[in-house]
Amino acid sequence: MFNNAAIMDKMKPRIIDNEKSDFERILSVNVTGVFLGIKHAARIMVPARRGCIISTASVSSTIGKIATHAYTASKHAVVGLTKNAAVELGQFGIRVNCISPFAVATPMSTSFIGIKHEEVEKMTNSIANLKGVTLKAEDVANAALYLASDEARYISGHNLLIDGGYTILIPHLQCSNIRPILELISSC
Repeated sequence: MFNNAAIMDKMKPRIIDNEKSDFERILSVNVTGVFLGIKHAARIMVPARRGCIISTASVSSTIGKIATHAYTASKHAVVGLTKNAAVELGQFGIRVNCISPFAVATPMSTSFIGIKHEEVEKMTNSIANLKGVTLKAEDVANAALYLASDEARYISGHNLLIDGGYTILIPHLQCSNIRPILELISSC
């Protein structure tokens, strides 16, 4: 089972400018959707005493100020749900993991930032730690396929970062590189 649906809200950098209704809408899809996906997958997998559940979180679940307040909170919650479900469902042979990609040029990210696919990739490459490689949607899919495969049969409760090492750097050291991106996002 792969929980991959998510939505984003408009970037409002100051928490006091955010609306409760927008926050709740994001949590409803990004957290409640994952909760229901895990719950209903478990109903089928527990009697079978095997299975694999994967959810998409985000690098925003590990560092701050790279996404909206609601989106960041929702992705932290996905990691928490993953860990709780992994503990509970492991006794039935069910593995539960999540993947946390860095910025991927998808229709959601390009519309969120308001720029073209190629420009998202260029910005991501400029602040990425791993040079010479561009993160593609296929890389995220391959990580999910790995976690679903028998090769990952002993991996459970893990948050697999697909970030080219971005989060191992002190992100604040990259502020000079990311500030123009945050300003662009804030103006959307």
